[in-house]
Amino acid sequence: MDSLALACVLVSAVMHATWNILLKTAGDPLRTATVGMIAAFAVLLPVVVVGWLALGQPAIPPQALVIGFLSGLAEVAYFVFLAAAYRRGDLSIVSPLARGSAPLLIVIVGIVVLGERLSAGAVAGVALLLIGLLTVQRPWRFLQTAHAGHRSAAGFALLTGLMIATYTSLDRVGSQLIAPWIYAAILWGVGALGLGIIDLARPRLAGGAFASEPGSLNLRRAVIGGMLTLAAYSLILFALSRAEVSLVGPLRESAVLITSAYGILVLHEAVTRREITLRLSGSLMVLLGAAVLAFAA
Repeated sequence: MDSLALACVLVSAVMHATWNILLKTAGDPLRTATVGMIAAFAVLLPVVVVGWLALGQPAIPPQALVIGFLSGLAEVAYFVFLAAAYRRGDLSIVSPLARGSAPLLIVIVGIVVLGERLSAGAVAGVALLLIGLLTVQRPWRFLQTAHAGHRSAAGFALLTGLMIATYTSLDRVGSQLIAPWIYAAILWGVGALGLGIIDLARPRLAGGAFASEPGSLNLRRAVIGGMLTLAAYSLILFALSRAEVSLVGPLRESAVLITSAYGILVLHEAVTRREITLRLSGSLMVLLGAAVLAFAA
């Protein structure tokens, strides 16, 4: 992975972790995500239109439209499932399950479906990164808990991870068919519209992931979060246009270390000494894996 793609992924990870913390601590995570997506699209659309016109209105391949549409739908499902998980579980449970399960699926898709081939160094980096993420949280233990809320949160978190793998794989293809900033406008428009429709329909939907949530909306927090996630996603699209999804995907999920630390230290999600040791050793493996990925051919 070249240094520019690496820098984009790492900066994106920090931004994405901040956005997840804002969502978890929001009174209404789903509405916060909806307002953030709409605000970000309102900023993105005129910039893209002006840029598109300035470049002489380049043609947009139909395949890019289809893939962008599908990725936007996956983004809608991602936010619905993530908000449902955050309503039911701790940040340090939900984030590792969602972000930690996605890299393995992304690597499988990249190799099996997209036909990507990794060097031996890249394979070692991905393996270290995945092992480190799993060591930090050992997400399977939450599937065995007797607490119904934890089981429900774990289920929605795993569905979130599936959506991450889905839209990341789609974005690898879409970002190569058209300029990443134009592609971003397509999927962002679909995502903003989809979330807006769901938010309007929520009072009439009962139960499940779509249930209406208590809590107020902090408009400033939502708009800031929307700008953060737009910037983070744009950086990832740029990185995907330059590097394999099986490298970008796992490295992107290093954001889980930030969200886990915040959940433990700030939100007081308690851990034992054994947990701290495991998280430190896992963090070391993540950093080592990231370094190997950065220098792998």
